[in-house]
Amino acid sequence: MSAARAGRGSLARELVLFAGLVALVAVLLSGATAWYTARATAEAQERDRLGRQAAVLSRVPRLSALLLDTEQLIAGSDGVRLAVLEPSGALRGPAAGAVSHAGRDRMLTRRPLSATGTLDGRPVLVEGRTFGSGGVVLAKPMAEVDAAAARMRRSLVLPLCAGLAGAAVAGLLLARRISRPLTRAAAVAGRLADGERGFAASAPDGGPDGGHPGRGPREVAELNRAMAVLDGALELSEHRRREFLLSVSHEIRTPLTAVRGYAEALADGVIPPERVPETGRVLVAESDRLDRFLSDLLDLARLEADEFPVEPAETDLVALLGRAAGVWRERCARHGVVFRWEPPADGEAPTVRTDGFRVRQLADCLLANALRITPSGRPVVLALAAAAGGGVRVEVRDGGPGLTEDDVTVAFERGALYERYRGERPVGSGLGLAIAHRLAARLGGSLSAVGHGPEGGAVFTLTLPGAPG
Repeated sequence: MSAARAGRGSLARELVLFAGLVALVAVLLSGATAWYTARATAEAQERDRLGRQAAVLSRVPRLSALLLDTEQLIAGSDGVRLAVLEPSGALRGPAAGAVSHAGRDRMLTRRPLSATGTLDGRPVLVEGRTFGSGGVVLAKPMAEVDAAAARMRRSLVLPLCAGLAGAAVAGLLLARRISRPLTRAAAVAGRLADGERGFAASAPDGGPDGGHPGRGPREVAELNRAMAVLDGALELSEHRRREFLLSVSHEIRTPLTAVRGYAEALADGVIPPERVPETGRVLVAESDRLDRFLSDLLDLARLEADEFPVEPAETDLVALLGRAAGVWRERCARHGVVFRWEPPADGEAPTVRTDGFRVRQLADCLLANALRITPSGRPVVLALAAAAGGGVRVEVRDGGPGLTEDDVTVAFERGALYERYRGERPVGSGLGLAIAHRLAARLGGSLSAVGHGPEGGAVFTLTLPGAPG
């Protein structure tokens, strides 16, 4: 575990690296784009400047002629050359060699010229403007464009580096902001895993470890609340587990104590011979009680571990539950309880594909629970009817004290009702309803409870889906 953690980087570091990588890629792309557009931008600027100079000279033809006669440069050290287009179509001046025939013809039609050419073996920019029946042409070495592009490119380095540094700082701040609540949540989860309880729910505003869910992004607040809820749920679950283990140990210790006491009495010879059969019957009864309790524990463990075998087949529930009714009628009669079997009104129920053995097991569990809390003279009812949507509904109703609304909410939690009513009313192992609820789910159905039914006591309803097609 520690080796796996050591091989992993922190979330903050990964976010910083990712933000830095994104910033680097963005800067490189921006720099590459600016690098390749600097040449075109520099050429456009030089053409614009050269075109404005040509336009000024075209408005003062005499100055152009004077400059031409004295063979002077227009811009001094930048190497601009001049040529004058005469009305006859002749070009005179140092820049004449850079103008092609097509360019000269264009200017003769009184249109401006913007082109490239060669002068003294070097590439040049050519810009021409017309005046009257003539015009002015200026030529500038392309080296000036290259020099301007180089200056632009050099000026890009500092902004790009500043942008990269700013993006790195922003990425660091963002990574810290994002990772802080996750780091806190990981610390809280670690404390929960180590067995600490109650600190998340008692933190200010419900935030774990002193967090403030009212501040920051909504997701952070939801994470804090979820941690607090998890803390409370774990605390409640562990409390119930401790209570359940205590009740289990009590239920196991009671029959074991009786068995051991009678066994020691038999071994010491303190039980008279005429009471040996009675003692044997007590030992068998306590052993059966212990066996039933351990069987319930085993069934519950297998259901929770998803290792409970279910073998579905076409099942006639009317016949299956009718046989169960015959058995339970006799059992109820021995306790003075009135048993009633209510098959479907038409005598038939929809075909159900389920495990008949498990349905019988579930019905026996519910009927045993009903018989245990139903006083003499009161009824226990087993009913079968069609359910909405093509399924079936199996009901077990009793004439006992019933359940409160709070009882119904925890009825299928192991040991919940056992802890509430131990010492007040007859209770079993505290596992039967939990087993029945999980078994109903394994059969593809559901088990629900109502606190008070027609007979005055509780009603447990098993709903099973009908056979497909």
